[in-house]
Amino acid sequence: MKWIFIGPWLKLVFRPKIVGADNVPTEGPAILASNHLSYADWLFMPLYLPRMVRFVAKAEYFTGRGVKGWLQRTFFAGTGNVPIDRAGASAAEGAIISARRVLHDGELFGIYPEGTRSHDGKLYRGRTGVARIALTTGAPVIPIAVLKTDVIAPPGKKFGRLARPVVIFGKPLDFSRYEGMENDRFILRAVTDEIMYEILKLSGQDYVDIYASEAKERSKGEKGSDSGKRAA
Repeated sequence: MKWIFIGPWLKLVFRPKIVGADNVPTEGPAILASNHLSYADWLFMPLYLPRMVRFVAKAEYFTGRGVKGWLQRTFFAGTGNVPIDRAGASAAEGAIISARRVLHDGELFGIYPEGTRSHDGKLYRGRTGVARIALTTGAPVIPIAVLKTDVIAPPGKKFGRLARPVVIFGKPLDFSRYEGMENDRFILRAVTDEIMYEILKLSGQDYVDIYASEAKERSKGEKGSDSGKRAA
């Protein structure tokens, strides 16, 4: 997918600007933690890396039948996705189990700590799953900023307008000093906040200290309230 079917066309049409790709190790496990502006982020972030980046995806994408199921499995597997482990008590726990397996195999694991796409271009509070994965595996965390993908594919739309995306890879973060403390919620929050701060420095986004999902709900409520006032 990266070298033949999708990657060359993305490079030709969008000419992405890549900064700091040499911060990603050429071998061994690492966690690539990125901001999340658009569904196009996962296409551009790994594009110029020589290694495959694994992401988690719904298990249903790998269990479909017939031609459609085969095409779906082929696409998601071919673009680096692995199914969420159903052994987890929740989707979040299943994603962590899958992430640990990927890193145990010495591969790169991509994650969006915000948990969902930003609806307004701001950077939101990170969820602590990224910290739990880092502390239980000992893998370094590479903070990443992906910019202008929300111009190419804005929230709520499949396509926007042509833009040159930018991907910035930061220096690896080592959290070995917290080894054995993965069950301490204060440590998990501190590690997550440190990762988000590094992403913030790279991206230059405005930061909001609430979860992106909560901000989306607030935005929907405010729009609904405004519509009601206008109707009245």
